[in-house]
Amino acid sequence: MILRLAIGSLAARALTVAMTILAIALSVALFLGVEKVRTGAKASFADTISGTDLIVGARSGSVQLLLYSVFRIGNATNNVTWESYQDIAARPEVDWIVPISLGDSHRQFRVMGTSTAFFEHYKYRQGRSLALSEGVLMDDLFDTVIGADVAATLGYQVGDPIIVAHGIASFTEHKDQPFRISGILEKTGTPVDRTVIVSMEAIEAIHVDWKSGARRPGQSTPVDVIRGMDLTPSSITAALVGVESPLQTFALQRAINEYNEEPLLAILPGVALQELWGIVGIAETALLAVSAMVVVTALIGMMATIFSSLNERRREMAIFRAMGARPVTILSMLILEAMLMATVGAILGVGLLYIGLEIAQPILDNAFGLWLPIEAPSMREAWVLVGVICAGAIVSLVPAIRAYRMSLADGMMVKT
Repeated sequence: MILRLAIGSLAARALTVAMTILAIALSVALFLGVEKVRTGAKASFADTISGTDLIVGARSGSVQLLLYSVFRIGNATNNVTWESYQDIAARPEVDWIVPISLGDSHRQFRVMGTSTAFFEHYKYRQGRSLALSEGVLMDDLFDTVIGADVAATLGYQVGDPIIVAHGIASFTEHKDQPFRISGILEKTGTPVDRTVIVSMEAIEAIHVDWKSGARRPGQSTPVDVIRGMDLTPSSITAALVGVESPLQTFALQRAINEYNEEPLLAILPGVALQELWGIVGIAETALLAVSAMVVVTALIGMMATIFSSLNERRREMAIFRAMGARPVTILSMLILEAMLMATVGAILGVGLLYIGLEIAQPILDNAFGLWLPIEAPSMREAWVLVGVICAGAIVSLVPAIRAYRMSLADGMMVKT
């Protein structure tokens, strides 16, 4: 009976109730949307590199090594000698190893020197492999494979020439050794999309006439001569390592960190990602707090709506009392009305969230590489919905108690 009365009362105030429900729905959708973005961003960061057991570089900080080797942010404090790289590659624990050489750029996009093993062993999004949308892998010394964002931003196609600049923000270009685009990678949503990939030998080739970061005056070695040179790298920036068995990971990491020939650092990508996320955790908490306050504001608005309707409903309450309804019935009806509004608002908010995800998922993936999976609400999100419904009941207590205390005479009085 109380449920029927509550539904009838809500129906009688349909417009006001609908606006209150919409406010709750939007606030719930915002809160859950922030939660989806937060967890999706974490997953996207983690999925940037998968299947790699260790990242090796010069000794610095684990987050710094992760940023410049995987995300192409910042620069290495030092390089790793080729001899040390070969020593690590020869260890029995190592299943595969991929060298990475950074330092040059092309129109603000980072240039990365590596081997063809990079295309075989680099994985993202839980094991996906890199694939070409056009062309083939590097076949010539001066071939390059570019990421999807590089091609889209600069309008490049297979066969187009590009010139690599020395350094990250340099106006000095390696004009004597232009590259040819041999392939364009499919969109991955990772920093690979914004990378120009060349061979390790190509990195050496374009720096034949350079020493200590500067071009030797008056020296220009012909390309034909460069092709006949020994282009074995003297050093690399970092290396991605896969081990034979996961049980050997920590032993290999310790051996590399204690390497006697030069100071090296080996990090576990997952652990470094957690450290990185801990650094930005304050912003994450602040964003959640703001969205939580939006939900609280919507619930307070619902309480204000109930309060404002009490004066109009005094006669209604008095009639209920005159017909034998107990004060607790009035109290229960108001609380039930609030819970119904909160429940409908929460359900509608979930619906709005998934409609928004369906629309925004491909846009965010293409624009920012942020993948937001469309999945059933998690247990954490389910508890948020339950919390919203319970909070709706709690905030309704104040106007409900006020109605509870209204006297029958005050309710029947006609004021002029």
